Amino acid sequence: MTRFSSLLASALILLLPVASAGAAAPEPAALFEARTVAERDSTLTALEAAAPGDPAAAYAAGAGEFFTALEILAGGLHRHGFESPQSLVLPLMRLPVPENPDPQPLTYDGFRAILVAFRDRLEKSAATLGSVPADADIGMEVDLTRVGIDLNEDGQIAPDESAAAIMASLSGGGVTPDAAAPALTFRFDRADGYWLQGYAEFLMAQADFWLAHDFRNAFDGSFHMLFPRAKLPLQDTLVPPDGGMGGGMLSAEWRIADFISLVHLVNWPVVEPERRQAARRHLMEMIRLSREDWKAIRAETDNDREWLPGPQQKGASPLTGLEVGEEQVQAWHAALDMAEDLLEGRTLLPHFRIADKGIDMKRFFDEPKPFDLVLSITGPAIAPYLESGKILTGEELDQIQRQFGGAGFLTFALWFN
Repeated sequence: MTRFSSLLASALILLLPVASAGAAAPEPAALFEARTVAERDSTLTALEAAAPGDPAAAYAAGAGEFFTALEILAGGLHRHGFESPQSLVLPLMRLPVPENPDPQPLTYDGFRAILVAFRDRLEKSAATLGSVPADADIGMEVDLTRVGIDLNEDGQIAPDESAAAIMASLSGGGVTPDAAAPALTFRFDRADGYWLQGYAEFLMAQADFWLAHDFRNAFDGSFHMLFPRAKLPLQDTLVPPDGGMGGGMLSAEWRIADFISLVHLVNWPVVEPERRQAARRHLMEMIRLSREDWKAIRAETDNDREWLPGPQQKGASPLTGLEVGEEQVQAWHAALDMAEDLLEGRTLLPHFRIADKGIDMKRFFDEPKPFDLVLSITGPAIAPYLESGKILTGEELDQIQRQFGGAGFLTFALWFN
């Protein structure tokens, strides 16, 4: 596979960095080789208890908490008959949740509760991973065909629920857990802990942005395309009699129509402004952690089945087929600086209709006003955030893109974090 299909597919790969356990904790490998949820959770509880005095246990527990955050989201979606749109437009909604023949009804408040539980578990994971000392000696081999999450709430972690199988589904078959696939065992170390913690912050930013707003209008008017048999308000009126299970052109047409409705209905009042402010802080923390990640990667002297190799660790990744050179690392740091400047308001985001002013993204998050997607694109909704100052140019973006070569910035960005 030379490209990732989504951010979430990348995140699933590394929900597993663990370490050699000390005497006070169970063997962390058991956490990621468990075949049942009960077995996994029992090991995780023991690791959490040992975490305050054992960096290896804290590292493993933080990874396990990230892992179970994804399981909370997947289980909640499955419970209500979720059908993934397989679209990058809805990155939190790309988990390949199995079909549920008997879904439970879903309400707007119930959906928010799923997001809150997912987000809060991520916060716990980030805090646990953040407690691991920078100089902790971490390292463990993990086979992606063995680690997984319970996608259908049956209490089992089956082979088709492994990280490798989930990645295969998300990438259209680009990764397969069979004999012809590339090696899927990696040795995860301290640098990878920063990587995972950064992805927890990124996913929290997405969840907090949604939760900052009242999006009931979008839920009532379009979410039956995601939950076609969960008794949403317009199910009987707009969902085909077969619940969308028949496929074909008709199914595609009504889903496209509902997606257009969703875009139109993204005009959301702010109900929890502190969450929109928190979203910016999560993104800033993600940037800080990415810098720590690369600092740790550059300090590595081994070259042992690296998940994210530095320029000194030669060879292409067996999973992505990409090689990391000094040019890509320098370009990535430039991208981090650019993102930080945008989030701090030092550089302004351009808008195609306005030549002499740009959007202050710090104020966009910290001084939240109702979020209207269409009016943001056309201009009126971003008018309150316009400022004079340094505006990001297309040439600056093109320069970074050129340094990543043919694979492109987005491919590396999904991997680098």
